[in-house]
Amino acid sequence: MRSRTLIRLGVALAAIALVSAACGTDDDEAADTTAAPVTIAAPATTAAPATTAPPADEPEPEPEGMSASDITAAFILVGPVGDAGWNWAHDQGRIFAEEQTGATTLVVESIPENAEAFKEVAVDFIRNEGANIIFGTSFGYMDPMEELAAEYPDVVFEHASGFKMNDTNFGNFFGRMYQPRYLSGMAAGAMTQSGQIGYVAAFPIPEVIRGINAFTLGVRETNPSAEVHVNWTFTWFDPAVEGDTASALLEAGADVIAMHQDSTAAGVAAQDAGARWVAYNSDMRNFAPEAFITAPVWHWGPRYARTIEAVAAGTYTPGAYWGGMDDGIVQLAELSADVPGDIADRIADAAEQIRSGGWDVFTGPINDQDGAERVAAGETMEDGPMLGMDWFVEGVVGDASP
Repeated sequence: MRSRTLIRLGVALAAIALVSAACGTDDDEAADTTAAPVTIAAPATTAAPATTAPPADEPEPEPEGMSASDITAAFILVGPVGDAGWNWAHDQGRIFAEEQTGATTLVVESIPENAEAFKEVAVDFIRNEGANIIFGTSFGYMDPMEELAAEYPDVVFEHASGFKMNDTNFGNFFGRMYQPRYLSGMAAGAMTQSGQIGYVAAFPIPEVIRGINAFTLGVRETNPSAEVHVNWTFTWFDPAVEGDTASALLEAGADVIAMHQDSTAAGVAAQDAGARWVAYNSDMRNFAPEAFITAPVWHWGPRYARTIEAVAAGTYTPGAYWGGMDDGIVQLAELSADVPGDIADRIADAAEQIRSGGWDVFTGPINDQDGAERVAAGETMEDGPMLGMDWFVEGVVGDASP
């Protein structure tokens, strides 16, 4: 079992595509990582049963598939692992999968959402490193992955956050992050004193809008009169911009800050102002411990391990995976100790309803910010409308299409 990090300096200078439906980065500069994110153990995968060698006088049977330790899986990240966010979470997933399966994993950081840049590193992994699987972790990698899947039919391509696939070797995967975002909103609603919560938002795309809406529904579950004020940064990773945006929201009256970027700058700004903070991607409490309330977090490792094991066994079938809290790909970080006990109990109850499938976040009645009914009472929004969401719910102050 081995892992290696590859650096492509020339590629990293290529132009970055700005519009993405996955958390990426606009800047190759890593965040201040003087403190490492708190790691929450991901659910373990079931180990493969041990095999027994045949008697010496009998011919060894032909293997039905490769061992997972024969697999080389390459991970292409859009930003620096040191961002403590999206890319850090994917790299933690890579490490988990390597430890669970014994596969060789390779990783390269800060590859722009540019077809030429992506293809260069992916082809190098395939031709020179013998990669059997390419994991692409940002939306802008989708089209070049589709092209390479046709060119290399014996290599599996798995794309985070996209929607394209084929029926042989190209699939996509993502998680229902809106579920723990709702729960984090319940905590935020209970912790605000001003009733004004600031949201440092990345890009006005369905993924981000869906998260803002879920968060706001949670806020209003525990604080029906609270408002969520949205400011767009048009960044995935720019600590200066994200910190300044958080500061502007705090100066305007917010006393809790939420975010959808990869840096910890919003949390630092909240702590400096004596306010509170809901982080994202990983448990970032060490970066602003006095401000931290909780965080919706990713656990990619089990999904990566399952994919590696399926490829090794010859059972891989591409598909569109959108997992939720029920299988652990998304979770809520531990609440801060000062979240009231009754609120913590309500959050735990809601989490259990979500995990059991008894209820989901976008269940009506839900109105948009203009008061028009979008989801009728008792109805639950289907995946298609959720994946294309372009409107804000009641309680959001801001424009969904600036």
